[in-house]
Amino acid sequence: MAEWVPSGQTVNQQYYTEVFTKVRERVRRKQPEVWRNRWILHQDNTPAHNTLSVNISVLEHPPYLPDLTPCDFYLFPKFKSVLKGTHFVSVENVKAKTVEILNSLTEHDLGNCFEH
Repeated sequence: MAEWVPSGQTVNQQYYTEVFTKVRERVRRKQPEVWRNRWILHQDNTPAHNTLSVNISVLEHPPYLPDLTPCDFYLFPKFKSVLKGTHFVSVENVKAKTVEILNSLTEHDLGNCFEH
């Protein structure tokens, strides 16, 4: 699932809650066994993410702690290496390429992201 923030949209409490509601519903439909479990999110400390209306436990952590941001050190460099030297003519082309890269990731790729 790719959710793109519309141009000019501010990611505030209301928008974040709407997106997260869509994510939860999609997980409920596609992976009900996961949906039934207790969820704990690991996310950054932006105000929209810390809203109580999201109704989900959030793992508290200090900001900028590298040990808790493995995707910054594993997944994002993988994106950079694929995109290096690419020039896009539109935002839609960037989105399409991003979705292509995400869809090409294997369970091993994602496991590495969360095991480091």
